[in-house]
Amino acid sequence: MTGCGSDARFAGGVPAAYETYMVPLLFEPYAADLAARLEALRPTRVLEVAAGTGAVTRAMASALPREVEIVATDLNPPMLEEAAGRGTARPVEWKPADAMALPFPDGSFDAVVCQFGAMFFPDRPHAFAEARRVLAPDGTYLFSTWDRISENEIAHIVQEALAPLFPDDPPRFMERIPHGYHDPDRIARDVADGGFASTPRIETVILRSRTRSAKEAATAYCMGTPLRDEIVARGGRLDEAIARAEAALGKMFGNGEIDAKMQAFVVAVPR
Repeated sequence: MTGCGSDARFAGGVPAAYETYMVPLLFEPYAADLAARLEALRPTRVLEVAAGTGAVTRAMASALPREVEIVATDLNPPMLEEAAGRGTARPVEWKPADAMALPFPDGSFDAVVCQFGAMFFPDRPHAFAEARRVLAPDGTYLFSTWDRISENEIAHIVQEALAPLFPDDPPRFMERIPHGYHDPDRIARDVADGGFASTPRIETVILRSRTRSAKEAATAYCMGTPLRDEIVARGGRLDEAIARAEAALGKMFGNGEIDAKMQAFVVAVPR
């Protein structure tokens, strides 16, 4: 869930806040979906790229048979340390690794999975070529990427709520990076440029983002993502940003629990 070489920082207090707030809000539902798809492939050795704090890792460890070997990697050691500290239902190999230069021999895995990491790759065709390289001949690359921000209600509302605080330079991290890789034709071209001969199957998956309150959702985005750094870099106060986002979310969803739309693409491509 984190990548490499982008303008995103997943360090300091972000990993713990990311796990506490963002994972339940956004990533657990898609992690369960990916794990179910992976289970249907019946792999024996799985590599996870950009594992973040381990949402998919935990889902795989619960869904896949115990004999399936799982190797979970991420470029950012603080995120991987948070993931390893949280633990899994059974043993997993945690390994720092750059998606642009995977430290594994050719054909090492019969499935490679990456949830919401492709958006961060500085050279996506190259990263896809690395995934293909470590796949066995009959292996499958399975990854997800967010659709445009306007199709994801909470992210869109938070971004628009913060813009008036910084009229000359509104923080657009969410639109620029997590929601910036949403063109299926471009995804298909990048996959082909990565050396995959098969046409990728790109499926739109709509799930629900649920949280206990507008404040919890606002805190998730303003404290648990690199949006936090953009706010601070502009001289903004995090408490004011959270209050702004909370008010906007409350206006849309009310003061109780939030049940919002989120939309992503899940891409499956045989080697």
